[in-house]
Amino acid sequence: MPETFAPQTSVPLSFEIVDSENITDALLQQVRRNPDLALFSRKDSSGSWIDISSRSFHQQVAGLAKGLIASGVQPGDRIALMARTSYEWTLIDFSIWFAGAVTVPVYETSSTEQLKWILEDSGSRRIFLEAPRHLELLTEAFEGNPPTDDAWIIEAGALSELTESGAAITDETLEERRSSADNQDLASILYTSGTTGLPKGCELTHGNFVNIARSAISIAPEIFSSGARSLMFLPLAHVLARFIQVLCVTAGTTMGHTSDLKDLTSDLGSFRPTYILAVPRVFEKVYNSAEQKAEAGGKGKIFRAAADTAIAYSRALDAGGPGLGLKLRHALFDRLVYTKLRDVMGGRVTHAVSGGGPLGERLGHFFRGLGLIVMEGYGLTETTAPVTVNLASASKIGTVGIPLPGSSIKIAADGEILAKGIGVFRQYWKNQAATDDAFVDGWFHTGDLGTLDQDGYLRITGRKKEILVTAAGKNVAPAPLEDRLRRHPLVGQAVVVGDGRNFIAALLTLDPEMLPTWLSNNGLPELSLEAASKDERIRVELQHAVDDANKSVSRAESIRRFEVLPIELSEASGHLSAKQSIKRHIVQRDFADQVDNLYAGPPPAQN
Repeated sequence: MPETFAPQTSVPLSFEIVDSENITDALLQQVRRNPDLALFSRKDSSGSWIDISSRSFHQQVAGLAKGLIASGVQPGDRIALMARTSYEWTLIDFSIWFAGAVTVPVYETSSTEQLKWILEDSGSRRIFLEAPRHLELLTEAFEGNPPTDDAWIIEAGALSELTESGAAITDETLEERRSSADNQDLASILYTSGTTGLPKGCELTHGNFVNIARSAISIAPEIFSSGARSLMFLPLAHVLARFIQVLCVTAGTTMGHTSDLKDLTSDLGSFRPTYILAVPRVFEKVYNSAEQKAEAGGKGKIFRAAADTAIAYSRALDAGGPGLGLKLRHALFDRLVYTKLRDVMGGRVTHAVSGGGPLGERLGHFFRGLGLIVMEGYGLTETTAPVTVNLASASKIGTVGIPLPGSSIKIAADGEILAKGIGVFRQYWKNQAATDDAFVDGWFHTGDLGTLDQDGYLRITGRKKEILVTAAGKNVAPAPLEDRLRRHPLVGQAVVVGDGRNFIAALLTLDPEMLPTWLSNNGLPELSLEAASKDERIRVELQHAVDDANKSVSRAESIRRFEVLPIELSEASGHLSAKQSIKRHIVQRDFADQVDNLYAGPPPAQN
């Protein structure tokens, strides 16, 4: 019987939307219901986790919010926040909302150009900075004259000082500010990569966050519940982490923070989460490190057999159940291998939320086979993270699930995924043209390609737009980097690669017209394209071009390795269109070996 596909699928809301609500109401509800609930747990200088009750967190939020009001913050003001994931990040975020203002996250790895654009475009007149080094970056971005009224440095004690300065603000004034926003009001502007080079600001409302969090809780109340524990290690500037932050407060999940991935294993072991949020690269690291550790200990063969058994066991669950022999092998490896892997993640983890990139069927089956159910989903900044997700009780590994309650998915005639629902943003900040392009008949055009099966499960098949998503879930627009590289006289064409890979790299070609002139100007003999592509002096110069391009992006987006092709990319060769645009899929096909070579061996260190 031929496979059938659904053109559209929707899941109705399972709860009532309260128009007057905003994000802060979720915290107040926890304070009223569970004032002593450990809403957060914070690691102290000795490495011990200290619980912070919902009542205590609310008091800290209120005090800091009063300080913001005393400093002159008005309702609707945009306040930027540039810091690594930490308890302070969440505290500041909620304090901004309590003061009636709008949070504008900035990745702490952002370049000066990115920081300058976000502050100018959003109109943020105030900014929280984690450390003095970020103040130096701010000063550099604006050549010594940043357009900010206040730049508060967290490490310098700014939060305590702000809290003290707000002592005269009354509870009545704070409540007036806190309750001034409703579901439709702006909560945050999150900037996402754009193919034109300038990030676009996505306007996410209080309703987007509140309702998508409640929607997720409604489909998995046994996972997202009071008493559950989750350790946040993704950047809170990322929409997926931000959504989980609101979900944790709404559900009463105890949330911890860690920003240094070198400490992740020990922090997982001491915090002992019941579910984790991660991008596919984290799951890959867990698998790869376990495999290498087994190899080093002479147990590589056992690990590979255990991995194959876990995958086979998971696949069998979808095909009538495992037989007796497989059950016995699985039980054996559970004692020998799987228990140890679960212990690495704290010993209590039963579920994980994966997003920001494709996980892959093999890893999905491997982790389910060892006892960790990975709920893989799909979404964008514009959809407040998840628009679809695999349910713990009904998942199809290899797909990204079905729509969350209150969401709809449709596949356009050209295969593009269209979305509608409670999580979809309202518009791009000060960019009506981009907003008009993104919405057609009320449907948001995601730019991604996919199919829906007969049960309404979404499978991603490709990208209509040329945004690269690394294995770590970082969205990277190749065009700005390519344009910057082509500024150099030696560079003919540049093709940035890295989709699904560990880091960003590039294929470069030399400009055959400019090459002789550059060689002559630098006192070098004439070289053919092929010879020049292998010349170390040329590579040194191209490295300068790469270094210059990297100045415009964050470290995670920077080009860390490049290959020089010994030919010219042209319309005649089939690699350029009539308007001289790169045919990216043709280049990837024709130079697949060169791309693979870029990723052979260990990844180069980040600068």
